[in-house]
Amino acid sequence: MAVRLNHTIVAARDKDAAAIFLTEILGLPAPTLLGPFAVVQVGDDTSLDYMDTGGKIVSQHYAFLVSEAEFDEIFGRIRERRLKYWADPGRKQRGEINTWDDGRGLYFDDPNGHLLEIITRPYGSGGTAASKPHPLVASVLDVGQHLAGEVPASPSRVRCATITGHAFSATLRRPMTQSGHEAG
Repeated sequence: MAVRLNHTIVAARDKDAAAIFLTEILGLPAPTLLGPFAVVQVGDDTSLDYMDTGGKIVSQHYAFLVSEAEFDEIFGRIRERRLKYWADPGRKQRGEINTWDDGRGLYFDDPNGHLLEIITRPYGSGGTAASKPHPLVASVLDVGQHLAGEVPASPSRVRCATITGHAFSATLRRPMTQSGHEAG
């Protein structure tokens, strides 16, 4: 059996407003109500289930893979609403889009502070042959080496895919001495 993400619960101050915001921006069907949730269907069998909370909302990140035409439509709605957007998740390149993996992508906030992203190519899909490789593209994590507790002798990038196929990476370095220099 293939494991697929079915749904996730998204904290909101106003679940209805948050769900409507997402459906309007992405051009999706109106949300449905199911018990305490405002449900946004984002794929054939995946939904974001918004739920009201009175507590602090911890920002989460949600990335949506869209076609080039859908990107243009969504980007148009982002600009129409004069929403801030960035080319990077650190929100340093404001008002720009990225072209990683020879696609396009951008980040923007939802009303609850969740970081939303639209991309036209999955991270790493362009590999190193892309004219603008994703900055996280690298070799695949050697699970055997990781389980054995080995760390590469020099800095190297590793890619770890999540259940959504979204790629993340980390830089592994040699252990540090107490003075802050690499050991060995």
